Amino acid sequence: MFDLIGNLAHGFSIALTFQNIGLCFAGVMIGTLIGVLPGVGPIATIAMLLPLTFKLDPTGALIMLAGIYYGAQYGGSTTAILVNIPGEATSVVTTLDGHQMAKQGRAGIALGVAALGSFFAGTVATLVIAALGVPLTKVALLFGPAEYFALMVAGLAFAVVLARGSLLKAAGMILAGLLLATIGTDLETGEERMTLGFSTLSDGLDFAVLAMGVFGFAEILRNLENPEARDVTRGAIGRLLPNWDDIKRCIAPVLRGTAIGGALGILPGNGAVLGPFASYTVEKKLAKDPSRFGRGAIEGVAGPESANNAGAQTSFIPLLTLGIPPNAVMALMVGAMTIHGIIPGPLVMSKSPDLFWGMIASMWVGNLLLLIINLPLIGLWVRLLKVPYRLMFPAIMVFCCIGIYSINNSPQDVLFTAFFGFVGYVLYKFGFEPAPLLLGYVLGRLMEEKLRQAMILARGDFMTFVYNPIAAGMLAVAVIVVVIAVLPSVSKSRDQVFTE
Repeated sequence: MFDLIGNLAHGFSIALTFQNIGLCFAGVMIGTLIGVLPGVGPIATIAMLLPLTFKLDPTGALIMLAGIYYGAQYGGSTTAILVNIPGEATSVVTTLDGHQMAKQGRAGIALGVAALGSFFAGTVATLVIAALGVPLTKVALLFGPAEYFALMVAGLAFAVVLARGSLLKAAGMILAGLLLATIGTDLETGEERMTLGFSTLSDGLDFAVLAMGVFGFAEILRNLENPEARDVTRGAIGRLLPNWDDIKRCIAPVLRGTAIGGALGILPGNGAVLGPFASYTVEKKLAKDPSRFGRGAIEGVAGPESANNAGAQTSFIPLLTLGIPPNAVMALMVGAMTIHGIIPGPLVMSKSPDLFWGMIASMWVGNLLLLIINLPLIGLWVRLLKVPYRLMFPAIMVFCCIGIYSINNSPQDVLFTAFFGFVGYVLYKFGFEPAPLLLGYVLGRLMEEKLRQAMILARGDFMTFVYNPIAAGMLAVAVIVVVIAVLPSVSKSRDQVFTE
Protein backbone atom coordinates (compact mmCIF):
# COMPACT_ATOMS: atom_id res chain seq x y z
CA MET A 1 0.00 0.00 0.00
CA PHE A 2 2.78 2.41 0.97
CA ASP A 3 4.60 1.47 -2.23
CA LEU A 4 1.47 2.27 -4.23
CA ILE A 5 1.10 5.68 -2.57
CA GLY A 6 4.80 6.37 -3.05
CA ASN A 7 4.68 5.38 -6.73
CA LEU A 8 1.58 7.48 -7.37
CA ALA A 9 3.19 10.45 -5.59
CA HIS A 10 6.20 10.05 -7.89
CA GLY A 11 3.84 9.86 -10.87
CA PHE A 12 2.04 13.05 -9.87
CA SER A 13 5.37 14.84 -9.43
CA ILE A 14 6.04 14.02 -13.12
CA ALA A 15 2.51 14.60 -14.43
CA LEU A 16 2.09 17.92 -12.68
CA THR A 17 5.07 19.66 -14.28
CA PHE A 18 4.09 22.69 -16.34
CA GLN A 19 5.01 21.04 -19.64
CA ASN A 20 3.19 17.76 -18.97
CA ILE A 21 0.02 19.51 -17.77
CA GLY A 22 0.11 21.53 -20.99
CA LEU A 23 0.56 18.40 -23.13
CA CYS A 24 -2.16 16.58 -21.19
CA PHE A 25 -4.46 19.57 -21.73
CA ALA A 26 -3.63 19.62 -25.46
CA GLY A 27 -4.28 15.87 -25.68
CA VAL A 28 -7.69 15.92 -23.97
CA MET A 29 -8.77 19.00 -25.94
CA ILE A 30 -7.84 17.39 -29.27
CA GLY A 31 -9.40 14.12 -28.11
CA THR A 32 -12.65 15.85 -27.16
CA LEU A 33 -12.66 17.71 -30.46
CA ILE A 34 -12.28 14.55 -32.56
CA GLY A 35 -14.79 12.76 -30.35
CA VAL A 36 -17.27 15.60 -30.94
CA LEU A 37 -16.73 15.65 -34.70
CA PRO A 38 -17.96 12.32 -36.06
CA GLY A 39 -15.77 11.02 -38.84
CA VAL A 40 -12.20 11.18 -37.57
CA GLY A 41 -11.72 8.80 -34.66
CA PRO A 42 -8.90 8.58 -32.10
CA ILE A 43 -7.01 5.94 -34.11
CA ALA A 44 -6.78 8.20 -37.16
CA THR A 45 -5.94 11.25 -35.05
CA ILE A 46 -3.21 9.56 -33.03
CA ALA A 47 -1.77 8.18 -36.28
CA MET A 48 -1.78 11.68 -37.79
CA LEU A 49 -0.21 13.29 -34.73
CA LEU A 50 2.60 10.75 -34.33
CA PRO A 51 5.11 12.89 -36.31
CA LEU A 52 4.42 15.85 -34.03
CA THR A 53 5.56 13.88 -30.98
CA PHE A 54 9.04 13.25 -32.40
CA LYS A 55 10.37 16.46 -30.90
CA LEU A 56 8.82 15.84 -27.48
CA ASP A 57 10.28 13.83 -24.64
CA PRO A 58 8.76 10.30 -24.50
CA THR A 59 6.79 10.89 -21.28
CA GLY A 60 5.17 14.09 -22.55
CA ALA A 61 4.45 12.53 -25.97
CA LEU A 62 2.69 9.50 -24.47
CA ILE A 63 0.78 11.65 -21.97
CA MET A 64 -0.57 13.69 -24.88
CA LEU A 65 -1.47 10.63 -26.99
CA ALA A 66 -3.17 8.93 -24.03
CA GLY A 67 -5.13 12.16 -23.42
CA ILE A 68 -6.39 12.06 -27.01
CA TYR A 69 -7.68 8.52 -26.50
CA TYR A 70 -9.69 9.02 -23.33
CA GLY A 71 -10.63 12.60 -24.35
CA ALA A 72 -12.30 11.09 -27.43
CA GLN A 73 -14.44 8.91 -25.16
CA TYR A 74 -15.74 12.07 -23.45
CA GLY A 75 -16.26 13.92 -26.73
CA GLY A 76 -18.08 11.00 -28.33
CA SER A 77 -20.81 11.19 -25.72
CA THR A 78 -21.51 14.86 -26.56
CA THR A 79 -22.26 14.01 -30.19
CA ALA A 80 -24.23 10.93 -29.22
CA ILE A 81 -26.48 12.97 -26.92
CA LEU A 82 -26.88 16.14 -29.00
CA VAL A 83 -26.82 14.82 -32.58
CA ASN A 84 -27.74 11.14 -32.16
CA ILE A 85 -24.50 10.26 -33.98
CA PRO A 86 -21.86 8.43 -31.93
CA GLY A 87 -18.56 10.27 -32.25
CA GLU A 88 -16.87 7.04 -31.19
CA ALA A 89 -17.75 3.33 -31.39
CA THR A 90 -17.99 3.23 -27.59
CA SER A 91 -20.66 5.96 -27.60
CA VAL A 92 -23.13 4.05 -29.77
CA VAL A 93 -25.19 2.92 -26.77
CA THR A 94 -25.35 6.46 -25.37
CA THR A 95 -27.40 7.57 -28.39
CA LEU A 96 -30.29 5.31 -27.33
CA ASP A 97 -31.23 7.18 -24.16
CA GLY A 98 -28.95 10.23 -24.28
CA HIS A 99 -30.55 11.68 -27.39
CA GLN A 100 -34.02 10.93 -26.07
CA MET A 101 -33.15 12.92 -22.94
CA ALA A 102 -31.97 15.78 -25.19
CA LYS A 103 -35.31 15.71 -27.04
CA GLN A 104 -37.07 15.96 -23.68
CA GLY A 105 -35.06 19.11 -22.83
CA ARG A 106 -32.68 17.25 -20.48
CA ALA A 107 -29.55 17.38 -22.69
CA GLY A 108 -27.59 19.23 -19.99
CA ILE A 109 -28.33 16.58 -17.36
CA ALA A 110 -27.39 13.77 -19.78
CA LEU A 111 -24.10 15.53 -20.55
CA GLY A 112 -23.49 16.22 -16.86
CA VAL A 113 -24.14 12.61 -15.83
CA ALA A 114 -21.93 11.34 -18.66
CA ALA A 115 -19.09 13.65 -17.58
CA LEU A 116 -19.39 12.92 -13.84
CA GLY A 117 -19.76 9.15 -14.40
CA SER A 118 -16.75 9.15 -16.73
CA PHE A 119 -14.67 11.08 -14.19
CA PHE A 120 -15.52 8.63 -11.41
CA ALA A 121 -14.80 5.63 -13.66
CA GLY A 122 -11.54 7.21 -14.83
CA THR A 123 -10.43 7.80 -11.23
CA VAL A 124 -11.16 4.20 -10.23
CA ALA A 125 -9.47 2.87 -13.39
CA THR A 126 -6.35 4.93 -12.64
CA LEU A 127 -6.14 3.34 -9.18
CA VAL A 128 -6.70 -0.13 -10.69
CA ILE A 129 -3.87 0.40 -13.19
CA ALA A 130 -1.56 1.60 -10.41
CA ALA A 131 -2.51 -1.33 -8.14
CA LEU A 132 -2.17 -4.03 -10.83
CA GLY A 133 0.90 -2.53 -12.48
CA VAL A 134 3.51 -3.83 -10.02
CA PRO A 135 2.22 -7.42 -9.53
CA LEU A 136 1.53 -7.95 -13.24
CA THR A 137 4.96 -6.63 -14.13
CA LYS A 138 6.55 -9.10 -11.68
CA VAL A 139 4.60 -11.93 -13.30
CA ALA A 140 5.59 -10.73 -16.76
CA LEU A 141 9.27 -10.76 -15.76
CA LEU A 142 8.96 -14.50 -15.12
CA PHE A 143 7.87 -15.06 -18.71
CA GLY A 144 10.37 -16.55 -21.12
CA PRO A 145 10.28 -16.30 -24.94
CA ALA A 146 7.87 -19.27 -25.28
CA GLU A 147 5.36 -17.78 -22.82
CA TYR A 148 5.55 -14.37 -24.51
CA PHE A 149 5.02 -15.87 -27.94
CA ALA A 150 2.03 -17.88 -26.69
CA LEU A 151 0.61 -14.78 -24.97
CA MET A 152 0.77 -12.82 -28.23
CA VAL A 153 -0.87 -15.67 -30.14
CA ALA A 154 -3.69 -15.66 -27.56
CA GLY A 155 -3.99 -11.86 -27.91
CA LEU A 156 -4.28 -12.13 -31.69
CA ALA A 157 -6.90 -14.90 -31.32
CA PHE A 158 -9.00 -12.58 -29.15
CA ALA A 159 -8.47 -9.79 -31.70
CA VAL A 160 -9.86 -12.05 -34.45
CA VAL A 161 -12.91 -13.04 -32.40
CA LEU A 162 -13.70 -9.50 -31.22
CA ALA A 163 -13.21 -7.85 -34.62
CA ARG A 164 -16.32 -6.80 -36.51
CA GLY A 165 -17.47 -8.88 -39.49
CA SER A 166 -16.15 -12.16 -40.82
CA LEU A 167 -13.71 -14.17 -38.72
CA LEU A 168 -11.91 -15.24 -41.88
CA LYS A 169 -11.41 -11.64 -42.96
CA ALA A 170 -10.14 -10.65 -39.49
CA ALA A 171 -7.69 -13.58 -39.52
CA GLY A 172 -6.59 -12.52 -43.01
CA MET A 173 -5.91 -8.98 -41.80
CA ILE A 174 -3.84 -10.29 -38.88
CA LEU A 175 -1.76 -12.42 -41.25
CA ALA A 176 -1.33 -9.45 -43.62
CA GLY A 177 -0.08 -7.37 -40.68
CA LEU A 178 2.36 -10.11 -39.65
CA LEU A 179 3.66 -10.30 -43.24
CA LEU A 180 4.12 -6.52 -43.45
CA ALA A 181 6.18 -6.73 -40.25
CA THR A 182 8.66 -9.01 -41.99
CA ILE A 183 9.54 -6.37 -44.61
CA GLY A 184 13.07 -5.05 -44.17
CA THR A 185 16.42 -6.42 -43.14
CA ASP A 186 16.56 -9.66 -41.15
CA LEU A 187 18.36 -8.75 -37.94
CA GLU A 188 20.00 -12.19 -37.65
CA THR A 189 21.11 -12.87 -41.23
CA GLY A 190 21.37 -9.30 -42.56
CA GLU A 191 19.40 -10.34 -45.66
CA GLU A 192 16.74 -8.05 -47.07
CA ARG A 193 13.24 -9.54 -47.11
CA MET A 194 10.21 -8.55 -49.22
CA THR A 195 11.62 -5.12 -50.10
CA LEU A 196 10.90 -5.57 -53.85
CA GLY A 197 14.14 -3.74 -54.58
CA PHE A 198 13.06 -0.50 -52.85
CA SER A 199 16.04 0.69 -50.82
CA THR A 200 13.72 2.79 -48.64
CA LEU A 201 12.14 -0.43 -47.37
CA SER A 202 15.42 -1.97 -46.22
CA ASP A 203 14.78 -0.60 -42.72
CA GLY A 204 11.24 -1.91 -42.80
CA LEU A 205 7.92 -0.23 -43.33
CA ASP A 206 7.60 2.97 -41.33
CA PHE A 207 4.95 2.54 -38.66
CA ALA A 208 3.69 6.14 -38.99
CA VAL A 209 3.34 5.75 -42.79
CA LEU A 210 1.27 2.59 -42.47
CA ALA A 211 -0.89 3.86 -39.59
CA MET A 212 -1.55 7.27 -41.11
CA GLY A 213 -2.37 5.75 -44.50
CA VAL A 214 -4.65 2.93 -43.39
CA PHE A 215 -6.42 4.94 -40.71
CA GLY A 216 -5.91 8.66 -41.47
CA PHE A 217 -6.19 8.97 -45.26
CA ALA A 218 -8.60 6.06 -45.64
CA GLU A 219 -10.87 7.51 -42.95
CA ILE A 220 -11.06 10.82 -44.82
CA LEU A 221 -11.92 9.04 -48.11
CA ARG A 222 -14.65 7.08 -46.35
CA ASN A 223 -16.19 10.20 -44.86
CA LEU A 224 -16.09 12.15 -48.11
CA GLU A 225 -18.35 9.64 -49.85
CA ASN A 226 -20.96 9.77 -47.10
CA PRO A 227 -23.48 12.65 -47.25
CA GLU A 228 -23.52 14.90 -44.22
CA ALA A 229 -26.60 14.47 -42.07
CA ARG A 230 -26.28 16.15 -38.71
CA ASP A 231 -29.39 17.15 -36.83
CA VAL A 232 -28.05 19.11 -33.88
CA THR A 233 -30.49 19.46 -31.00
CA ARG A 234 -31.98 22.92 -31.27
CA GLY A 235 -33.62 23.02 -27.86
CA ALA A 236 -32.04 24.47 -24.74
CA ILE A 237 -29.23 22.41 -23.18
CA GLY A 238 -30.66 23.09 -19.72
CA ARG A 239 -28.90 22.72 -16.37
CA LEU A 240 -25.84 20.49 -16.35
CA LEU A 241 -25.83 19.21 -12.80
CA PRO A 242 -28.25 16.39 -11.96
CA ASN A 243 -30.57 16.72 -8.94
CA TRP A 244 -30.60 14.32 -6.01
CA ASP A 245 -33.19 12.01 -7.63
CA ASP A 246 -31.02 11.71 -10.74
CA ILE A 247 -27.93 11.04 -8.63
CA LYS A 248 -29.71 8.27 -6.68
CA ARG A 249 -30.71 6.60 -9.95
CA CYS A 250 -27.15 6.83 -11.30
CA ILE A 251 -25.03 5.65 -8.36
CA ALA A 252 -25.48 1.90 -8.91
CA PRO A 253 -25.26 2.03 -12.75
CA VAL A 254 -22.02 4.07 -12.50
CA LEU A 255 -20.51 1.56 -10.05
CA ARG A 256 -21.57 -1.42 -12.16
CA GLY A 257 -20.48 0.27 -15.40
CA THR A 258 -17.06 1.05 -13.91
CA ALA A 259 -16.58 -2.58 -12.85
CA ILE A 260 -17.80 -4.05 -16.16
CA GLY A 261 -15.90 -1.61 -18.38
CA GLY A 262 -12.72 -1.92 -16.29
CA ALA A 263 -12.76 -5.72 -16.49
CA LEU A 264 -13.55 -5.92 -20.22
CA GLY A 265 -11.02 -3.20 -21.07
CA ILE A 266 -8.16 -5.50 -20.06
CA LEU A 267 -9.26 -8.15 -22.58
CA PRO A 268 -7.11 -8.48 -25.67
CA GLY A 269 -8.85 -7.67 -28.94
CA ASN A 270 -11.30 -4.84 -28.59
CA GLY A 271 -12.64 -5.45 -25.09
CA ALA A 272 -12.99 -1.73 -24.30
CA VAL A 273 -15.70 -1.43 -26.97
CA LEU A 274 -17.77 -4.19 -25.37
CA GLY A 275 -17.99 -2.47 -21.96
CA PRO A 276 -20.76 0.07 -22.76
CA PHE A 277 -22.87 -2.58 -24.54
CA ALA A 278 -22.52 -5.02 -21.63
CA SER A 279 -23.29 -2.27 -19.11
CA TYR A 280 -26.44 -1.20 -21.00
CA THR A 281 -27.66 -4.80 -21.20
CA VAL A 282 -27.08 -5.31 -17.46
CA GLU A 283 -28.90 -2.09 -16.53
CA LYS A 284 -31.85 -2.97 -18.73
CA LYS A 285 -32.09 -6.46 -17.24
CA LEU A 286 -31.87 -5.14 -13.64
CA ALA A 287 -34.37 -2.31 -14.19
CA LYS A 288 -37.82 -2.63 -12.58
CA ASP A 289 -39.32 -1.15 -15.75
CA PRO A 290 -37.11 -2.05 -18.76
CA SER A 291 -39.52 -0.30 -21.13
CA ARG A 292 -38.06 3.06 -19.94
CA PHE A 293 -34.83 2.20 -21.77
CA GLY A 294 -34.68 3.75 -25.21
CA ARG A 295 -37.02 6.53 -24.05
CA GLY A 296 -34.61 8.63 -22.02
CA ALA A 297 -33.62 6.48 -19.01
CA ILE A 298 -30.77 8.22 -17.22
CA GLU A 299 -29.33 4.84 -16.17
CA GLY A 300 -28.83 4.10 -19.89
CA VAL A 301 -26.40 7.01 -20.06
CA ALA A 302 -24.68 6.73 -16.66
CA GLY A 303 -23.72 3.03 -16.89
CA PRO A 304 -22.38 2.85 -20.47
CA GLU A 305 -20.50 6.16 -20.19
CA SER A 306 -18.75 4.97 -17.01
CA ALA A 307 -17.97 1.63 -18.66
CA ASN A 308 -16.53 3.26 -21.75
CA ASN A 309 -14.12 5.49 -19.85
CA ALA A 310 -13.07 2.74 -17.41
CA GLY A 311 -12.39 0.39 -20.35
CA ALA A 312 -10.41 3.02 -22.25
CA GLN A 313 -8.04 3.36 -19.30
CA THR A 314 -7.70 -0.26 -18.18
CA SER A 315 -6.79 -1.19 -21.77
CA PHE A 316 -3.44 0.41 -20.89
CA ILE A 317 -2.74 -2.42 -18.39
CA PRO A 318 -1.60 -5.09 -20.93
CA LEU A 319 0.41 -2.43 -22.75
CA LEU A 320 2.23 -1.04 -19.73
CA THR A 321 2.84 -4.34 -17.93
CA LEU A 322 3.27 -6.89 -20.73
CA GLY A 323 4.02 -4.69 -23.72
CA ILE A 324 1.10 -6.33 -25.57
CA PRO A 325 -1.34 -3.88 -27.22
CA PRO A 326 -4.95 -5.04 -26.70
CA ASN A 327 -6.40 -2.89 -29.51
CA ALA A 328 -5.44 -0.65 -32.43
CA VAL A 329 -5.07 2.51 -30.31
CA MET A 330 -2.70 0.71 -27.97
CA ALA A 331 -0.83 -0.61 -31.02
CA LEU A 332 -0.27 3.03 -31.98
CA MET A 333 1.00 3.70 -28.46
CA VAL A 334 3.47 0.82 -28.88
CA GLY A 335 4.55 2.45 -32.13
CA ALA A 336 5.00 5.78 -30.35
CA MET A 337 7.09 4.12 -27.63
CA THR A 338 9.25 2.35 -30.22
CA ILE A 339 9.77 5.62 -32.12
CA HIS A 340 11.10 7.15 -28.89
CA GLY A 341 13.45 4.21 -28.30
CA ILE A 342 11.43 2.63 -25.51
CA ILE A 343 10.84 -1.12 -25.68
CA PRO A 344 7.31 -1.77 -24.39
CA GLY A 345 7.05 -4.46 -21.76
CA PRO A 346 7.66 -5.21 -18.10
CA LEU A 347 11.04 -3.47 -18.09
CA VAL A 348 9.40 -0.07 -18.74
CA MET A 349 8.56 0.19 -15.04
CA SER A 350 12.14 -0.36 -13.87
CA LYS A 351 13.97 1.36 -16.75
CA SER A 352 11.59 4.30 -17.28
CA PRO A 353 9.75 4.82 -13.97
CA ASP A 354 9.09 8.47 -14.83
CA LEU A 355 7.24 7.44 -17.98
CA PHE A 356 5.33 4.56 -16.35
CA TRP A 357 4.08 6.34 -13.23
CA GLY A 358 3.90 9.77 -14.87
CA MET A 359 1.58 8.39 -17.54
CA ILE A 360 -0.65 6.64 -14.98
CA ALA A 361 -0.93 9.79 -12.83
CA SER A 362 -1.58 11.90 -15.92
CA MET A 363 -4.74 9.87 -16.58
CA TRP A 364 -6.33 11.20 -13.40
CA VAL A 365 -5.11 14.72 -14.22
CA GLY A 366 -6.55 14.34 -17.73
CA ASN A 367 -9.91 13.17 -16.39
CA LEU A 368 -10.05 16.16 -14.04
CA LEU A 369 -9.19 18.51 -16.92
CA LEU A 370 -11.94 16.94 -19.02
CA LEU A 371 -14.48 17.47 -16.27
CA ILE A 372 -13.40 21.09 -15.85
CA ILE A 373 -13.24 22.01 -19.54
CA ASN A 374 -16.04 19.91 -20.98
CA LEU A 375 -19.09 21.16 -19.14
CA PRO A 376 -18.41 24.91 -19.60
CA LEU A 377 -17.45 24.36 -23.25
CA ILE A 378 -20.62 22.53 -24.28
CA GLY A 379 -21.76 25.61 -26.26
CA LEU A 380 -18.48 25.64 -28.22
CA TRP A 381 -18.78 21.94 -29.07
CA VAL A 382 -22.34 22.50 -30.30
CA ARG A 383 -21.15 25.27 -32.64
CA LEU A 384 -18.29 23.06 -33.90
CA LEU A 385 -20.79 20.36 -34.77
CA LYS A 386 -22.12 22.68 -37.45
CA VAL A 387 -18.74 23.00 -39.29
CA PRO A 388 -19.15 21.20 -42.66
CA TYR A 389 -16.80 18.32 -43.47
CA ARG A 390 -15.87 19.81 -46.84
CA LEU A 391 -14.02 22.58 -45.00
CA MET A 392 -12.35 20.30 -42.44
CA PHE A 393 -10.91 17.50 -44.51
CA PRO A 394 -8.67 19.46 -46.93
CA ALA A 395 -7.03 21.09 -43.91
CA ILE A 396 -6.54 17.70 -42.22
CA MET A 397 -5.07 16.24 -45.42
CA VAL A 398 -2.51 19.05 -45.81
CA PHE A 399 -1.60 18.75 -42.13
CA CYS A 400 -1.06 14.97 -42.54
CA CYS A 401 1.15 15.36 -45.62
CA ILE A 402 3.35 17.91 -43.86
CA GLY A 403 3.58 15.67 -40.81
CA ILE A 404 4.52 12.52 -42.71
CA TYR A 405 7.06 14.39 -44.87
CA SER A 406 8.72 15.91 -41.80
CA ILE A 407 9.60 12.48 -40.35
CA ASN A 408 12.38 11.69 -42.85
CA ASN A 409 12.08 14.66 -45.24
CA SER A 410 11.11 12.06 -47.79
CA PRO A 411 8.47 12.60 -50.50
CA GLN A 412 8.39 8.81 -50.92
CA ASP A 413 6.88 8.51 -47.45
CA VAL A 414 3.99 10.74 -48.56
CA LEU A 415 3.45 8.54 -51.64
CA PHE A 416 3.57 5.36 -49.53
CA THR A 417 1.04 6.91 -47.13
CA ALA A 418 -1.28 7.76 -50.03
CA PHE A 419 -0.89 4.18 -51.29
CA PHE A 420 -1.81 2.71 -47.91
CA GLY A 421 -4.67 5.19 -47.67
CA PHE A 422 -6.06 3.79 -50.92
CA VAL A 423 -5.46 0.23 -49.68
CA GLY A 424 -7.28 1.04 -46.41
CA TYR A 425 -10.23 2.48 -48.36
CA VAL A 426 -10.44 -0.61 -50.60
CA LEU A 427 -10.27 -2.87 -47.54
CA TYR A 428 -13.15 -0.96 -45.99
CA LYS A 429 -15.24 -1.25 -49.17
CA PHE A 430 -14.74 -5.02 -49.16
CA GLY A 431 -15.71 -5.31 -45.49
CA PHE A 432 -12.23 -5.79 -43.99
CA GLU A 433 -11.54 -4.09 -40.67
CA PRO A 434 -8.01 -2.59 -40.69
CA ALA A 435 -7.49 -2.60 -36.89
CA PRO A 436 -6.33 -6.26 -36.74
CA LEU A 437 -3.82 -5.49 -39.51
CA LEU A 438 -2.14 -2.83 -37.37
CA LEU A 439 -2.18 -5.14 -34.35
CA GLY A 440 -0.56 -7.90 -36.41
CA TYR A 441 2.05 -5.46 -37.74
CA VAL A 442 3.01 -4.17 -34.28
CA LEU A 443 3.21 -7.62 -32.74
CA GLY A 444 4.82 -9.23 -35.80
CA ARG A 445 8.44 -8.34 -35.10
CA LEU A 446 8.15 -9.13 -31.41
CA MET A 447 6.52 -12.47 -32.18
CA GLU A 448 9.25 -13.37 -34.65
CA GLU A 449 11.93 -12.42 -32.14
CA LYS A 450 10.35 -14.43 -29.31
CA LEU A 451 9.69 -17.42 -31.56
CA ARG A 452 13.31 -17.48 -32.68
CA GLN A 453 14.57 -17.15 -29.10
CA ALA A 454 12.26 -19.94 -27.96
CA MET A 455 13.45 -22.18 -30.80
CA ILE A 456 17.12 -21.47 -30.04
CA LEU A 457 16.63 -22.26 -26.35
CA ALA A 458 14.75 -25.47 -27.22
CA ARG A 459 17.24 -26.42 -29.94
CA GLY A 460 14.56 -26.26 -32.60
CA ASP A 461 12.04 -28.43 -30.75
CA PHE A 462 8.50 -27.07 -31.24
CA MET A 463 7.33 -29.29 -28.38
CA THR A 464 8.71 -26.63 -26.02
CA PHE A 465 5.32 -24.91 -26.38
CA VAL A 466 3.63 -28.09 -25.16
CA TYR A 467 6.07 -28.93 -22.34
CA ASN A 468 5.87 -25.37 -20.99
CA PRO A 469 2.59 -25.32 -18.96
CA ILE A 470 1.98 -21.53 -19.21
CA ALA A 471 2.67 -21.42 -22.96
CA ALA A 472 0.59 -24.54 -23.54
CA GLY A 473 -2.28 -23.07 -21.50
CA MET A 474 -2.27 -19.82 -23.47
CA LEU A 475 -2.14 -21.60 -26.83
CA ALA A 476 -4.99 -23.84 -25.67
CA VAL A 477 -7.02 -20.74 -24.75
CA ALA A 478 -6.32 -19.27 -28.21
CA VAL A 479 -7.50 -22.46 -29.94
CA ILE A 480 -10.59 -22.78 -27.73
CA VAL A 481 -11.60 -19.14 -28.29
CA VAL A 482 -11.34 -19.49 -32.07
CA VAL A 483 -13.10 -22.91 -32.12
CA ILE A 484 -15.98 -21.57 -30.01
CA ALA A 485 -16.28 -18.50 -32.23
CA VAL A 486 -16.63 -20.60 -35.41
CA LEU A 487 -19.37 -22.82 -33.94
CA PRO A 488 -22.51 -22.06 -36.01
CA SER A 489 -24.69 -21.06 -33.04
CA VAL A 490 -21.99 -18.82 -31.50
CA SER A 491 -21.06 -17.36 -34.89
CA LYS A 492 -24.69 -16.40 -35.55
CA SER A 493 -25.04 -14.76 -32.10
CA ARG A 494 -21.76 -12.93 -32.65
CA ASP A 495 -22.98 -11.52 -35.96
CA GLN A 496 -26.22 -10.38 -34.30
CA VAL A 497 -24.34 -8.66 -31.46
CA PHE A 498 -22.11 -6.73 -33.88
CA THR A 499 -25.09 -5.85 -36.10
CA GLU A 500 -26.96 -4.45 -33.10
